[in-house]
Amino acid sequence: MVKKLPEPVAVRLGRSIADLAWKRRGKGVQRLESNYARVVPDASPERLAELSRAGMRSYLRYWMESFRLPAWSAERVRNGFEAKDLHHLTDGLAAGKGVVLALPHMANWDLAGAWVTTTLETPFTTVAERLKPETLYDRFVAYREGLGMEVLPHSGGTAFGTLARRLRDGGLVCLVAERDLSSSGVEVEFFGETTRIPAGPALLAQQTGALLLPVTLWYDKSPVMKGRVHPPVEVPETGTRAEKTSVMAQALADAFATGIADHPEDWHMLQRLWLKDLDPARSPSGGTA
Repeated sequence: MVKKLPEPVAVRLGRSIADLAWKRRGKGVQRLESNYARVVPDASPERLAELSRAGMRSYLRYWMESFRLPAWSAERVRNGFEAKDLHHLTDGLAAGKGVVLALPHMANWDLAGAWVTTTLETPFTTVAERLKPETLYDRFVAYREGLGMEVLPHSGGTAFGTLARRLRDGGLVCLVAERDLSSSGVEVEFFGETTRIPAGPALLAQQTGALLLPVTLWYDKSPVMKGRVHPPVEVPETGTRAEKTSVMAQALADAFATGIADHPEDWHMLQRLWLKDLDPARSPSGGTA
């Protein structure tokens, strides 16, 4: 239904749903405010409420755009996104060593991916969390494959090897990477507190020689989403693999934090993220979170 609506109607519908969800103040909205309190520590309760309302509107804009993306023309996709410092990506691809793009959950990463496949005419491989029921996961995979992405399941143990092969062939890999889904991520300091982010982007760069580029996205008042390709995260010259991975993960987290601090309302983190907030089973001490 959303795909067939006129765009102005879809925009108003998304905003109405966002405002309704915000007014109901469910667990997701409360968690969003709690996360924003880390990003903007000096914010008043009124400011946090404003941020969470803007955050829900941004989140529903993501969903409305995503529902409509399969019906967008190639021209609409090309005109729907503007990227700063794109040369980091294009130069990396031209070098033929492979590129890993790592993003937080900001704005519309599906639109950014569709823009890459359409405008740069560059296919890429990504990983998706295996959702339940299985039919839901299959629909997400079909949707993203329809946008020109190769989608691998997060679970199963084969994704890393496939990603490495794509990079060694000079390909592009895109990973949403500020939330660890495996409980085996790398601890980093993120807005002054400890969390874990996936080790995969750093390990792939080390093992394949690929370029690791952080990317952040945001909306402004225009219909065009904006983004920035940050400078490469370098592989340290010395240290063990674990030490190198830790240094690179922190650099990645720092780049994400820069983009999120500039545009907190476009960070769609409605889940627990910091170790202090996680349940006892995932707490490093095993104690009360």
